[in-house]
Amino acid sequence: MPAVTTDLPDVVTLLSAAVAGIGGAERPGQVTMAQAVARAMDSGEHLAVQAGTGTGKSLAYLIPAARHAAALDATVVVSTATIALQSQLIDRDLPRIAAAVEPLLGRAPTFAILKGRRNYVCKHRLATGAAEDPQDTLFDPGRASEIGRQVQRLREWAESTDSGDRDELVPGVDERAWRQVAVTARECIGAQRCGFGNRCFAERAREIAGRADIVVTNHALLAIDALEDGNVLPEHDVVIIDEAHDLVDRVTSIATAELSAPAVEGAARRCGRQVADDVAARLKDVGDDLAQVLMQTPAGRIDVLPDFLAVALTAVRDAAGACAAEIRTSAKNADDEPEQLSARRVALAALDELHDAADRMLGAFGPDVAARPDVVWLDVPLDPDARRPPTLRVAPLAVGGLLAERLFGCKTVALTSATLSLGGSFEPLARQWGLPAGGAPALPGPAVPGDDDAAPHPLAWSGIDVGSPFDHPRSGILYVARHLPPPGRDGLPPSYLDELGELITAAGGRTLGLFSSMRAARQAAAELRDRIEFPLLCQGDDPTSQLVTRFAADEATCLFGTLSLWQGVDVPGRSLQLVVIDRIPFPRPDDPLASARQRAVAARGGNGFMTVAAAQAALLLAQGTGRLLRTMTDRGVVAILDPRLVTARYGDFLRASLPPFWATTNPEVVRGALRRLAEAPEAAG
Repeated sequence: MPAVTTDLPDVVTLLSAAVAGIGGAERPGQVTMAQAVARAMDSGEHLAVQAGTGTGKSLAYLIPAARHAAALDATVVVSTATIALQSQLIDRDLPRIAAAVEPLLGRAPTFAILKGRRNYVCKHRLATGAAEDPQDTLFDPGRASEIGRQVQRLREWAESTDSGDRDELVPGVDERAWRQVAVTARECIGAQRCGFGNRCFAERAREIAGRADIVVTNHALLAIDALEDGNVLPEHDVVIIDEAHDLVDRVTSIATAELSAPAVEGAARRCGRQVADDVAARLKDVGDDLAQVLMQTPAGRIDVLPDFLAVALTAVRDAAGACAAEIRTSAKNADDEPEQLSARRVALAALDELHDAADRMLGAFGPDVAARPDVVWLDVPLDPDARRPPTLRVAPLAVGGLLAERLFGCKTVALTSATLSLGGSFEPLARQWGLPAGGAPALPGPAVPGDDDAAPHPLAWSGIDVGSPFDHPRSGILYVARHLPPPGRDGLPPSYLDELGELITAAGGRTLGLFSSMRAARQAAAELRDRIEFPLLCQGDDPTSQLVTRFAADEATCLFGTLSLWQGVDVPGRSLQLVVIDRIPFPRPDDPLASARQRAVAARGGNGFMTVAAAQAALLLAQGTGRLLRTMTDRGVVAILDPRLVTARYGDFLRASLPPFWATTNPEVVRGALRRLAEAPEAAG
């Protein structure tokens, strides 16, 4: 066990030094959060912290992390959901913090970023070529094709980059091009067998991370580390999860598997000459059979496994398993060169994925709906011209059990976001994370009363809301258009478009329109462009980052879009003074995963709608309304056109999840406020 250093300054002292070092101002919520995170690290009790925009939450968890690492000579992992926040932590926050606290800690805290292997260029693959499907992924870099040009650019970039990190390549490249120069963990032949092992970008990143006090990673790699055997991240005892509102979705994505006919065909080709012709031919044949079966299978959730689909899945599982077994048998006595070893690893990775996905789908249909571990559905593209094939998917009904066992059960975890409290409580999200209600232990074995040395229960947790520096009632208005009819299923009704046009006109543009579907966003953009005098951008017209830049640069411009804009837009100042939300963002009734989760909750006697649909809608509404105020001088209106927010029984729960804006349902009041904001001098904010 590492030695403990006890004579370090407390977190408040360190935080003050860091704030002064970066020229900032101390914020009460930031101090409260830093103290709470430090207590959690000392006690081992998990912590959920809601910290509004402007709190300075990154310093509030990085300072306790740096102190904990210095005190125990330990590593703290910080996980984020977005590349933007990872870059902010590594490029801006951590260097300044390290310099500011070095005199107090006696040394500068060290830090590193670590991502999944597939995020780094593989020098072996660059040298030997990709063992991929010839028809769509083997490209001659000299060919006059876009993918070929991108691969050539990647080769040139690989000679100059120090990190090999895909996110540092600007502009980026197509996924098909990146596949030519990167490998998954399953495909990697290992540093010991690879001629480039001592120069491997991924291995170098792992080595640097292994020596760091603070390791910044993403939710996907955190999930892989927690859910799979084998340590992906360096040894650590504390995890800090920023953007924790996204944790369940990211873990669910990692735990989702898929199966399609082209995937089977591709795996058969990857086997090449490594198996007998009849064994490879059998796998190709079952892929052809699967293609026919999926053409006959209705799209959407599959509640009862049809016999014809069960036969096809069994055939895929058995054929993939037979190919993999033959490759492994032939490899036992083989002394392969790295090229042959790489081809075998690529083939085995594809075969194992097929086998495991088919086997998991076959096991997903138990008689007790509430006890089923997974949900299976067929995803068919709505656009008949889309190249994406019909694809079977299988996803976990819940990830809380996995997180409770593999993350919360063995690490101390602090979770934070601007939106963690739904309906005024942390418990809706805590339930999804696998934490018990009320912060009480869900498993037997609580500490013995009076035993000061007893360890805290591994699932004990608490939640705090440290508030926001914004004065929401004075800075923003929440307007609900109660006079409008409830939204229908046939697009935006004329009254919604009229209301939206009047609000935009009153605001003088300056509008971010957040829509529940791309169809609604495009409809609104098409119909309003001729009715308003302001520039109107719609997601899909150009890359989203370019649209946001243009929106921020011109006060009069409006921007309409869907999900990524609900959580990914940070535009302070007068360019954004009106956020319009067309309807409460409930999951679609035919969403296979959400509907299956609702059904499972109901089968256990719970309220599936409130537990799943309302919780998801509340989280998105909180994220969407959070786009309005980004600095202390911002002012504006959040307008929700869906009257159910004030007329439906669940409206109280949803409104309790939103910032405490001043609220009204009077359209004249809100249009007057928008006109005054538009006419106000810029200095007045």
